[in-house]
Amino acid sequence: MMRYAVVGLGSRSLMYTSALLGEHCAAGELVGLCDVNAARMDWYNRLFADRYGAAPVATYRAQDFTRMLRERAVQALIVTSVDRTHHEYIVGALESGCDVITEKPLTIDAERAQAVVDAVARSGRRVTVSFNYRYAPRNHRVKELLEQRLVGDVLSVHFEWLLDTRHGADYFRRWHREKANSGGLMVHKASHHFDLVNWWLGARPVSVFGFGRLAFYGRDNARVRGVTEFYERAHGSALARDDPFALDLEADPTLKGLYLDAEAEDGYLRDRNVFADGITIEDDMAVLVRYDTGATMSYHLHAYAPWEGYRVAFNCTGGRLELDVVERAFAAPSEFGPSSVRLTLRPHWEPPREVELEDASADHSEADRRLVADLFGPRAQLPTHVDGVWAILPGIGANQSFATGHPVDLTTLVRL
Repeated sequence: MMRYAVVGLGSRSLMYTSALLGEHCAAGELVGLCDVNAARMDWYNRLFADRYGAAPVATYRAQDFTRMLRERAVQALIVTSVDRTHHEYIVGALESGCDVITEKPLTIDAERAQAVVDAVARSGRRVTVSFNYRYAPRNHRVKELLEQRLVGDVLSVHFEWLLDTRHGADYFRRWHREKANSGGLMVHKASHHFDLVNWWLGARPVSVFGFGRLAFYGRDNARVRGVTEFYERAHGSALARDDPFALDLEADPTLKGLYLDAEAEDGYLRDRNVFADGITIEDDMAVLVRYDTGATMSYHLHAYAPWEGYRVAFNCTGGRLELDVVERAFAAPSEFGPSSVRLTLRPHWEPPREVELEDASADHSEADRRLVADLFGPRAQLPTHVDGVWAILPGIGANQSFATGHPVDLTTLVRL
């Protein structure tokens, strides 16, 4: 039985620990937890006991990471830490003889990516990147249709992703708001989307050019819209009570346990004001990407939309394929609008036809369920560190392009 440890005990880690303690317990044993915050690890051990009747898992502070790998005889490490630290834990685990499963993004810049690539080559171990969007049934169906060439070869792609004022705002409350931590949304979030396009097209991105700015969130933008009173964090603030952008940590037992009750130990604030100072990431980004097949993509991501979802269209030699996904038709503090999915083939000289989808309503949690079934079941063809690098390169290049105003040759950034 494989011996697993997890480093980085934020909320995303729960998908992996729940799998190992629950449905996929026969696949491996959870033998270690590692985090900068002991209170957070203790909270998880209480949860594991209540939910699964599990004995406490051994806990280690971040500075004792290597000791954990040795003492617990870890064979595979799961990385769900802050993005800027991914490479440290991946490289350390590889050099200790472990395989690695990491949340996306693989890392946040070219130098860190090169460190991972070199460590894989030295160690001969395996790195798997968890791209759960590949596991959404609608996205699988798109790949099948493109491979069948029902509308010919792909010449260009138009891709628009909208994060609503519930989900999008959350990146501006937490550690992601600093580009030094996350690489910005072009790396942290868009790497999902760039991986999808790489996978759909069977192609690799070779150059990128883009514009990005902080257009909605942040103090300066709020002032332009007439806001005159500001707070730093929601907890304990009278101004936050009527702010639909405020996050109430007290109202959610998980958020309270993981963050509010643990913040005295490390000072991390999970409920920062999205209109406070200190935000260094963009919320509106427009990018052009060229692929090694000759195909191009126009991509737009914005994080302050009234609804959440995405639209992607493939312009092909024999027509067009369109996928329209509404994940939430509107955002409100305590309710969600209806979702919908439409996949349409539009061949030249023929009437358009809608493609039937199995599990069209399958959401992020269903994609996660399918992902962990592959991670902890019979090993399928899972994304590797190479896929992880090609998924982050357009975002890394876009960040450079935002800063310089010039296109970036992606093929020169990392040696694969």
